[in-house]
Amino acid sequence: MTTLTRRQALAGAGAFAATALLPRQRAEAADPIKVAVYGGYFKDSFDQHIFPMFTKETGIPVEGVPEPTSEAWAVQLEQAARAGITPADVSMIAQTIMLRGQKEELWLPLDPAKLPNMKYLASHHIHKYPDGRIDGLNAVAWYITLVTNTQVFPQAPTSWTEFWDPKHKNQIGVLSLPSNSFLLEVAATTFFGGKEKLKTNDGVLEVMHKLAEIKPNVRLWYRDEGQFQQALETGEIPMGQYYHDVTGLAASQGKPVRSTFPKEGGVLDSGAWTISPVSKKIEQSYAFINFMCRPDVQDLVSRKLGTVPTVERKHLTLTSG
Repeated sequence: MTTLTRRQALAGAGAFAATALLPRQRAEAADPIKVAVYGGYFKDSFDQHIFPMFTKETGIPVEGVPEPTSEAWAVQLEQAARAGITPADVSMIAQTIMLRGQKEELWLPLDPAKLPNMKYLASHHIHKYPDGRIDGLNAVAWYITLVTNTQVFPQAPTSWTEFWDPKHKNQIGVLSLPSNSFLLEVAATTFFGGKEKLKTNDGVLEVMHKLAEIKPNVRLWYRDEGQFQQALETGEIPMGQYYHDVTGLAASQGKPVRSTFPKEGGVLDSGAWTISPVSKKIEQSYAFINFMCRPDVQDLVSRKLGTVPTVERKHLTLTSG
């Protein structure tokens, strides 16, 4: 189930401009740009594999900042911007929150001439304000799937209907916000034939009533991903919805967890790189986003994090397997 949806001469000029900026950027090496990414295993992978590669190539140091996937980060950015400061120069923002931020112009309109590698992105991964200005470029896409503790559930589940099964009373953890859980879409697809059910008010109410039936099974409505991740790994909350990439990283480190794509499908979402309009490091931020649009970097991110790349497939070395 897919939810929400995340020219040569110009490229040469952009590359030349980036090269010309390099000496000044290296002179500011002691003062890093702050890049906000989702916390836990996700941020750990960026800290280990991505940020050092960028710094080695450009001389621009990076300080990784953990952020939630919920609106809480947009609220922090909005409040900080009013004070003329920002907790991060560059942030990875999920799609529904991108739309919220447009109302307050939280995202700096991006200049394509400073992003020559944008040409590699699939067109639907270029996010825009209603008037056509670019406000973000999708960094990665990810799946939300049905996850379980393998010690509690030796057999993998096959359907989202498990969330409604009375035998799972008080066993489930789910994302608490409509903007990042997509539980209405999950319920509509699982029980009503598809998201089309949500196109009318009566349909939405019917789906909401069905969704309310999972309440006895839900032990945790979470905003803090780390809270559920720990409970999943210990078996305290052995089932729920979570991120496929993070679950895979945990499993690779020997944690007793698995990610399963239910027969109805997983939820696909994406996060866009944005720049804070009050950042004092605009040029360095452009350099980072341009770096992240390179096919070889997208290859690396997908291999190390298990996320879905946002550049067109023809530019990648990834295989179907």
